[in-house]
Order: sequence, then structure tokens, then C-alpha cells
Amino acid sequence: MPWVTLSFYVILRQPILYMSVEKILSSWKKKSFKPVYWFEGEEEFYIDKLMDYAEHHILSEAESSFNLSVFYGKDADWAAVINACRRYPMFAERQVVLLKEAQQMRDISKLEPYIENPLPSTVFVVSYKEKKVDGRSHLAKLLKEKGELFSTKKMYENQLPEWARELVQSKGYEISQKAVMLLVDHIGNDLSRIDNEIEKILVNLGTRKNITEDDIERFVGVSKEYNVFELQDALVKKDLAKAIRIIQYFESNPKAGPMQLVLSSLYNYFSKIFSLFGMSDLSEASVKPLFYGNIFAARQALEAMRGFGYERVENTLLLLHHYNLKSIGVDSAAQEEASLLKEMMAKMMH
Repeated sequence: MPWVTLSFYVILRQPILYMSVEKILSSWKKKSFKPVYWFEGEEEFYIDKLMDYAEHHILSEAESSFNLSVFYGKDADWAAVINACRRYPMFAERQVVLLKEAQQMRDISKLEPYIENPLPSTVFVVSYKEKKVDGRSHLAKLLKEKGELFSTKKMYENQLPEWARELVQSKGYEISQKAVMLLVDHIGNDLSRIDNEIEKILVNLGTRKNITEDDIERFVGVSKEYNVFELQDALVKKDLAKAIRIIQYFESNPKAGPMQLVLSSLYNYFSKIFSLFGMSDLSEASVKPLFYGNIFAARQALEAMRGFGYERVENTLLLLHHYNLKSIGVDSAAQEEASLLKEMMAKMMH
């Protein structure tokens, strides 16, 4: 499978998570297994990848016919799961039992007796998404003692551009800084979708090895001219006419720039600019790390800092907060998103 070559190197700034995934995959590839694996937490991307490997690679195709059992938490009966785990493999060294979406299973605590005394020839793999077992519970202690308890958490949004760039590089390609920002800003914190969109782009690249903003526009459906970053650029340059054109595009294409996405992106950007006022070293090299290592973004931020000044940056942040409240109807009559954005831009540039 192509994703296996990824080797999970792209789990940046989360070394514990990276080591855990690498350790599990490495042991599986060496045919070394613990009797129980419990994958839990908020980040489904890694859980799904590990579950997919367990389902399709631990056993050969011939072995799977007799020795692979798959249950889904919503429909699974705990007794049936335990009975499957206690069966002996047929014509193979081991069997694999998968329990997917275990967070939806009733009486899941009744699996504890099996986990306490698992069958060595069974590899029992559980996905427990969006939740985590109480670390103080008897179940958590059993999982750590008898098997592998692997917890995930959502990646921070400021890690997404570098994560996506490393993902592209792990597949043998490069991506421009603007292209990666367009991709991440459009999709948000959905690692599986980012991965899928990158795969779709690569299929269409032909012999080229570099993803550009034109590719993002063509294959993902994000305009390289009408997006949040161009709106941000118009704001910094106080180009109200350009800002209005972009907002009108958003109005015609609601998925391209929903108001909450625009507000969140601008707030994140101006928060970074606000933090520059507290820095003693305002060289491009010192500022660059705040903007994913992008020297052009660092220059633009310094330009915005000087052009706006402390009070205007502070006021911009206050306006963003104010219009966030207005957008959800707090102390405000209902208004179209486009009208609110145009009004906000005019005030920020005034």
C-alpha cells in the first residue's frame, strides 16, 4: 500500500506519538505482536491507518479468509467479541480480531476479563475514537500491562502546513509554500482529507514533481486569486477594492470563504503581528519561524506591523472579536456574511 512508505515521519512536533506509531508498525512488520492493541483519542487519521494495516497486512490474503474477524461497536455484542478472540487460528500462526468504533459499544468494560487473560495466538485490535480511557481505571492499567495503549490528539493548526509539506515530501514530491497554505487553509484540521487531496493531486501531476498553487486551484477547487490569504494581503495593503472583490467571490462561492474561517485566519495572523511588538529582534530571520519559515510572509508581517502600528493592530483584533459575535447574532440583527465582512474591512482600513 502506498501510504505504508510514509513511515509516519510527518508526525511533527509530537515525538511521543511518532515513536509510538513507528514502534507499532515496526513490530508488526517483524511479525512481533502483543495480544491487545487499543488505539484511542481525537486524531482519527493515525488510528485509521493503523487499523487499515492490521486488517490488510498482518495476515496474508489466504490466512484472512479463516482468521480475520471484524466487529463494529454499535452492533457488536461483547460476548461475541470475546468468543471470537478465544478461538484458535486455522492454518495460521495467529488470528486477528478487529473492534472498530468501540466508543459506541455498550458494556465495553465487560471486555476486561479477556484483556486480563488474552490468548497469545490472537491479535485483538481496538479503535476507540474521540474518547480516551480514564488513565486511573482498571481497564487502562490492564491495557498498559497486557497490551499496547496508544493515545492520539488533534494536531495544532499551526503545525498543519509543515505536516502537509512533510507529507508531500515523504511521497517524493515538493510543494510551494503558497500552495501548502492554500490547501491547509481550505481544508482545515482534517488530516485524512489533506492526505486524500494530496493523493488526488499527485495522480494528476504527470511527470512533474512539484505541486503549485495552480494545482491546488485546479484539483482541489481553491481559487489562487480569491482566498483568505489574498484578502489578508488586501487588508495589509489597505486595498479595499480588492478586498470587496474577494468578499463578493466568497458570497457567490460560500464554501470558498465562510465567515468563521475568514475571521479565524485573520485573527491568527494579526495575533502573530501583535506579538511582534514584544520582540527585541525584528529581523526577518527572527520573525520567519512564526510564519512557518516563509520569508515572504515574514516580510509582509513586518510591513503590516509598521503600516498599522500598535494601536491599529490591537483595534483590528478587537474588531475581529466584535464581528465574530455579530456573525452569530450576539447584540446584532441578522446580516448576510458578505455585508458583515465588507463593513469590517472598511473599518479596519479606515
